[in-house]
Amino acid sequence: MTSVITGDIIGSSKHVNPNVWLTSLKDALGMLETEFNKWEIYRGDSFQIEIKDIYNSFESAVYIKSCIKCNKDIDVRLAIGIGEKTFDGVKVTESNGEAFQYSGETLELLKQEKTNLKIKTSNEVLNRELNLYFKFALIAMDSWTVNTAEIVKLSLENQNKLQKELAQLIGINQEAVSKRLKRAYFEEIQELNLLYREKIDTLIQ
Repeated sequence: MTSVITGDIIGSSKHVNPNVWLTSLKDALGMLETEFNKWEIYRGDSFQIEIKDIYNSFESAVYIKSCIKCNKDIDVRLAIGIGEKTFDGVKVTESNGEAFQYSGETLELLKQEKTNLKIKTSNEVLNRELNLYFKFALIAMDSWTVNTAEIVKLSLENQNKLQKELAQLIGINQEAVSKRLKRAYFEEIQELNLLYREKIDTLIQ
């Protein structure tokens, strides 16, 4: 069983220089998966990445979103698919199986429903539950400013560092870090990630 995130950039046409967000996207995907055949950017502003550890798929989606929203007026749609993998292609977009099909289908739904994060698995009850949680999480995540997205990104990249150490990395004080994390609802998103991991565990029991 594996997980796949398929996504596309919202607002990419607003930027005269696509390298602004493209660099952020490449860095995010490269941070999550060092094997280059496990992620691909295509059609200019669409992408797909296989997250082999299904428990990490939600946190990976949050990380991608934080990286993209470090750029002003840019956001991202993210569709998570979890299921079996039946064919391992030379490129991730050539691979196949439930996870890839679910992820691709769900991205099309996101465009229709005008929402930015959704999951599909073989368990419809689990899908409904997690997607409801995602709707609430998006109230916070879709509203991230560049500053709040930056501190979420930094926190996910340095999970063992204290707020004081994070502050030193970006040249602000600890109080400012704390305020930005609160505005990002980072603690609540971390709690949701723990719950997500518990719920996903039911798929392999």
